[in-house]
Amino acid sequence: MIKNDKWIIEQARQGMITPFETKSVRKAVQGGLGGSPLEPLHQEAVLETEQAVSTISWGLSSYGYDIRLSPHDFRIFRHIPGTVVDPKKFNPKNLEQAELHLDEDGSSYFIIPANSYGLGASLESIKMPHNVTAICLGKSTYARVGVIANTTPLEASWQGQSITLEFSNASSADVKIYANEGVVQLLFFEGESCETTYADRGGKYQNQGSGVTLPKV
Repeated sequence: MIKNDKWIIEQARQGMITPFETKSVRKAVQGGLGGSPLEPLHQEAVLETEQAVSTISWGLSSYGYDIRLSPHDFRIFRHIPGTVVDPKKFNPKNLEQAELHLDEDGSSYFIIPANSYGLGASLESIKMPHNVTAICLGKSTYARVGVIANTTPLEASWQGQSITLEFSNASSADVKIYANEGVVQLLFFEGESCETTYADRGGKYQNQGSGVTLPKV
């Protein structure tokens, strides 16, 4: 069964999502420099202030939660002549750190070049319950400009300081992807308790740190 907003709030109180926002945020103020998290605005009277910035929404939805992109680590795949990317023997040199840019309104973003692939990380830490798996899906705003988020699972009892997120720019133009704003949605599915959770079997991506985690075998 897919879980609703009331369940997500209750689980967040127990540490499932940190930090956690109880509403869908579409307006915010810059918390400091471009790399600093945005502060959400909820009151209509405040939304019209000069400080308010429109954002790609993040926070709680009816049956999911929109997480944000970290400004601290985004990497783009690049070709090294004479090499083939090997997921079993991954060469970190195949990834190049992307530069964090600032818009005129103070919003921070990375650029995914045309027909390229990049890895980022969530701002939120996640701690999955033992009987719940989450699916990570792309947001409509990015899908409409050719940015595709890989669909990946967060298995039962997985936890980490951040989620490594994967994005493909399928368009023929460079595209901005905004830090500190919504970038993918998590949908939570509860089932009967499994015999062996991701933590029980010592999953290779368990307890991953902040930032991008590279492929492992």
